[in-house]
Amino acid sequence: MINSERMEKIFQTPHGKIALPAFLPDATFGQVRGLDAQDLAASGVRAVMMNSYHLLQKPGTTVITALGDLHTFSGWQGPIFTDSGGFQAYSLIRQNSNFGTFSDDGILLKDPARGKKISLTPEKSMQIQWKMGADVLFCLDDCTHVEDIDSEQRLSVQRTVAWARRCKQEFVRLQEQNPVQTDIPRKLFAVVQGGGSRALRAECASELLSIGFDGYGYGGWPLDKDGNLVEDIVGYTREVIPAEFPMHALGIGHPYNLVKTFHLGYQLFDCAMPTRDARHGRLYRLHPGTDFEQDKWLEYIYPEDQRHIRQNEPIEKGCDCPTCQHYSLGYLHHLQQINENLYARLATIHNLNFMARIIQHLGGSSA
Repeated sequence: MINSERMEKIFQTPHGKIALPAFLPDATFGQVRGLDAQDLAASGVRAVMMNSYHLLQKPGTTVITALGDLHTFSGWQGPIFTDSGGFQAYSLIRQNSNFGTFSDDGILLKDPARGKKISLTPEKSMQIQWKMGADVLFCLDDCTHVEDIDSEQRLSVQRTVAWARRCKQEFVRLQEQNPVQTDIPRKLFAVVQGGGSRALRAECASELLSIGFDGYGYGGWPLDKDGNLVEDIVGYTREVIPAEFPMHALGIGHPYNLVKTFHLGYQLFDCAMPTRDARHGRLYRLHPGTDFEQDKWLEYIYPEDQRHIRQNEPIEKGCDCPTCQHYSLGYLHHLQQINENLYARLATIHNLNFMARIIQHLGGSSA
């Protein structure tokens, strides 16, 4: 385990400083569903993770650049991280080969319904993310599941390192062609693959460190077949990256897993779970009489339950989010029953505020 006290507490980006640790909600298509930029700020969010692959498809790079960049397009003026699309390719292709293929040159993605093909090379991934105006770009990587066979893990590491080298070269070229307009340059993160093999994780990390990046991310599916966090591999991956580099726990954001991963030495987290849970009727709160230091501090609240129909209390007493300050569980129950969009907005604001409170407890800041 890495001592988090040794790590840099502030991460600088062209669009502002981020106090670490920090949780980034997934704003896949340029927005967190149901919320605008002001809602995000009111929820304690300080940075977001957008997906360059999905944004490439809708609305497209040319539309975003015509409107300025992702910041002006979305109205969010804080730091924006962009995923490369490697994980999305993994999700699609490894489940159904009709959606595309991997090669040493990159990823070919297909849309069978429209007959459209997208060639995603390391260079193109960098160009897309750069044009969109991301503050932190991620190298294209070949993602795997932690339980995939050794030959697939080894090939993934080889491709991930080769692609990272090409991403770095293209990133440097783009920097040289586009002089820095702020005091803080954009950042490039690489992703450490290797599945469940310590040897491959160490090899991948060593190769990436020799290339040199601003930060690194945990790559690959972070859960085992039973849905449990693979703490041993997640922790080891942090150990093979020097503590002075920020480490991003990609896709890790369940409240319990976030806290576990923080104590393993990670500082940045992103996940769609808290906002998806909110929309689907699962809200977070501290179990009454507990705090974040106890074993079972998380309690789920389901507004659809009939027992909440006359509940005049907020989701969580003592919560300072706008939802808990102004609305009762009974009202949220009513909104959900009539399928009112306002429910998703109010619920999402609360869950994001809950994540921000976890971060504050761990040492970050919502200021």
